[in-house]
Amino acid sequence: MTVRAGREFLAIPGPTTMPDEVLQAMHRPALDIYSREMIELSDSLHDDLSKLFATKNRSYIHIANGHGAWEAAISNVLSRGDKILVLESGRFAVGWGIAAGMMGVDVEVLKGDWRRAVRPAEVEERLRQDKEHTIKAVLVAQVDTASGVWNDIEAIGKAIKAAGHPALYMVDTVASLGCMPFEMDAWGVDVAMSGSQKGLMTPPGLGFVSASDRAREAHKKANLRTPYWDWTEREGSEHYRKYAGTAPVHLLFAMRKAIDMLFAEGLENTFQRHRLLGEAVRRAVSRWSEGQVLSINIAETSERSNTVTTVMTNGYDPVPLHRYCKEKCGVVLGVGIGELHGQAFRIAHMGHVNAPMILGTLAVIETALKALQIPHGRGGTEAAIEWLGESVSA
Repeated sequence: MTVRAGREFLAIPGPTTMPDEVLQAMHRPALDIYSREMIELSDSLHDDLSKLFATKNRSYIHIANGHGAWEAAISNVLSRGDKILVLESGRFAVGWGIAAGMMGVDVEVLKGDWRRAVRPAEVEERLRQDKEHTIKAVLVAQVDTASGVWNDIEAIGKAIKAAGHPALYMVDTVASLGCMPFEMDAWGVDVAMSGSQKGLMTPPGLGFVSASDRAREAHKKANLRTPYWDWTEREGSEHYRKYAGTAPVHLLFAMRKAIDMLFAEGLENTFQRHRLLGEAVRRAVSRWSEGQVLSINIAETSERSNTVTTVMTNGYDPVPLHRYCKEKCGVVLGVGIGELHGQAFRIAHMGHVNAPMILGTLAVIETALKALQIPHGRGGTEAAIEWLGESVSA
């Protein structure tokens, strides 16, 4: 017997649930890619991506997922043999560094901890040691969806500046853009990249990169440049060159609708919605943790992200929980990945989410904990309800 009839709900951190309006925006004939309508659509998206990154700088759209955007960022500003410093706080900045290493870059990882955020003081100390300025770039993820951590990008940027180091500052915002504040110019970020399938509520397939003036100067000397990713090639007079060929027309229509929805809600309201729903999840997990089995992976409350929560199962196999939630109730949880494989599950709360989606997910998890007789503190969903009832004014 199951209670899963109806639409399956994705509570994974990407691809996230897409609004019906976004899906409908793609349900139309293809567009003449040489038309004025195509140019206006494309120009509006490039401009609005820069607004999302909070920058006056130029943004680029690549037909790729986040891994492709990683490669675009690396290839446009670095050369073979350049050294970079990767700030570890989970899987994804390290993954970005691995990609750079495969492209011929010398990679150093500033060892971190999957249970905490990057420490800006450690970054400053390492850069001060680099008196010859051999490090050409510093790479970090604002939110790591494996660990569930949030890194203070502003504070890390200040640490780089305090060290007096000229390294480019490069930030992965795949799991944060459109969900949490990001201020590219104000925080001194030189290269920011993101993807379409998380907070931006669009199908996978679009990667975004924005570049500062310093990054564009580095671009002139970079020898990792290749035709598909190259920014200069994308600035040619023919509009199709912005996409290195045929534009991904239907994904662009989807992206246009998604950004319109974000702007209609208002970014500050969007950020507050994510903060409230993220805390509701954390309140529930904290209550469940009283059973001495479940716990939030990130130890410090201030370092927990508002887009995904990684829950440790501390000796219990999470697979039966995943199966119960999916097969019996129609809710798909994120699995533990990287170092946390087989030790955790993840609850996404990013993008097109609201109170019933989050409360329904929490209720299903609590149902599974009871059905599977996994020790847990009672009343997790009630704790989330109490938080929202206190925080969302009548």
